Amino acid sequence: MDSGNTAWVLASAALVAFMTPGLAFFYGGMVRAKNVLGMLMQNVIAMGVISVIWVVLGFSLAFGGDSKWFGSFDLAFLEGLGTADAALPGYAGDFALSIPVLAFVAYQMMFAVITPALITGATADRLKFTAYVVFISIWSIVVYSTVAHWVFSPNGWLFNEGALDFAGGAVVHINAGAAALALVLLLGKRRGWPNEAMPPHSLPLTLLGTGILWFGWFGFNAGSALGANGLAAQALLNTHLAAAAAMIGWLIVEKLMAGHATTLGAASGAVAGLVAITPCAGFVGGMAPLVIGFVAGVVCYLALKIKFRFGFDDSLDVIAVHLVGGLLGSIMLGFFADTSVNALGFDGVFFGGGFELLKDQVVASVAVLVFSFVVSLVIGLAIKATIGLRVSDEDEMVGLDQSLHAETAYGRLDA
Repeated sequence: MDSGNTAWVLASAALVAFMTPGLAFFYGGMVRAKNVLGMLMQNVIAMGVISVIWVVLGFSLAFGGDSKWFGSFDLAFLEGLGTADAALPGYAGDFALSIPVLAFVAYQMMFAVITPALITGATADRLKFTAYVVFISIWSIVVYSTVAHWVFSPNGWLFNEGALDFAGGAVVHINAGAAALALVLLLGKRRGWPNEAMPPHSLPLTLLGTGILWFGWFGFNAGSALGANGLAAQALLNTHLAAAAAMIGWLIVEKLMAGHATTLGAASGAVAGLVAITPCAGFVGGMAPLVIGFVAGVVCYLALKIKFRFGFDDSLDVIAVHLVGGLLGSIMLGFFADTSVNALGFDGVFFGGGFELLKDQVVASVAVLVFSFVVSLVIGLAIKATIGLRVSDEDEMVGLDQSLHAETAYGRLDA
């Protein structure tokens, strides 16, 4: 055990935990005032529900057992993980942990929490609170833990195929983006969309959320080094540079195509860069994060048109930013990966590695996308057929704050 590594991972776990309230503000500012508490509540409840599920069952299904397809029940209720000699299957040799297993459990728990919370931006203004809670509870066990085992566990099939995902491009962003697409198709459009204007009610809240996300993302990416070392420093620098370059790329295209560079564009561009660099953070160096970030800013902005082209209502552009950004980052890693940065990775196309890694990245991205979309669709259909997914027309018109939670975010100014 290394005390410095342990301290860094514990601090990183706290940083990632802070990202979920940051996400709540990021999304909350973008919805109409009558739905802001509904959005905040959906994000905050994930911190409660998923944390409990994770320690009871989720962690065991993600990191237990020797199977390449699924985890096991061996570590359910954190069985045997509180002892000094606790070990995880597959974490030996080059992948041996230098931190207590419980620190790893806590760190990974924060990833499990924020991933289903990402979905809320796509389903904003119309998803039942109870349906959301049921969905993320099932989804975290059946989908998230399975994908985490495939990609993060040294025993997982995609890990052993050679696919790289430093901090969750596939496990978090492609996974959540595919689930968001499935739910959007099941829910249908918001009342009045796309003809009725639905502008953000508080861009300052969105910018606040952006700052919290950017800050927390240093724990998300640099913490995934699982040590206070040079790799963590590289990942932290890569994270910041990609976000900065993506913001610039997004704003340039927005100015050219829409005539204005907006605060919402700056926030969205930065997050697109953070998403795209997530799988790459500990495998690339030099100017690669600037290229990856800038391309992500441009491509994710252009991807906003997808929902209008195909007629699905992704309320806050989760698919354009997280699904497209996650796919882009995962695939670009096949070009920019450099073993001089991380010897446990593989060289990409631009560093003499040929197309093998690129092929593995494409396979992993497609596998996660298809699995998450299909299973999420099945879970969503089951909920729709039983308790229902969508609020009533009347509740939607009144707003989720009052109709679902009997609260309002903003009192009368003269009260």
